[in-house]
Amino acid sequence: MTDATGATLTHTFDATPDAVFDAWTTPTLFSTWFGGSANEVPVDSVSIDARPGGTWMATMILGEEMPDLHWHGAYLEVQRPHRLVLTMTDESGDDREVLTADFVAIDSGTELRFSQTGGNLTPEQYGYAASGWHAAFETLDKLLADSP
Repeated sequence: MTDATGATLTHTFDATPDAVFDAWTTPTLFSTWFGGSANEVPVDSVSIDARPGGTWMATMILGEEMPDLHWHGAYLEVQRPHRLVLTMTDESGDDREVLTADFVAIDSGTELRFSQTGGNLTPEQYGYAASGWHAAFETLDKLLADSP
């Protein structure tokens, strides 16, 4: 669901909350899924300090016709393995989106309850963001399925 204030998605993973949380906070894993299957995120561009006040950054390479995106932000809340709240932007300045990821244990694995809010994008841009997150979560699903 998207509207003028953000995007909300729910995704179920066949993996434990610990495994899904770790995929969000481990650079080698994060670089594998964050760009979805269509974009590259070089592991050497990823820096993650997953603690309240810690920062993160990652470069997403979209292709020859598009400029690279240099994402960065800060962690507001870290409750392993249940919740991450962090900011995100590819711009300079203080306008940042807030990403909230709740990892809920269910019988079949983990339900991710995710939102991107902040009101810094148009409803159309939130629609694109939701599509991008959906693609990333599908890639994360495959990564977790292939893990031992």
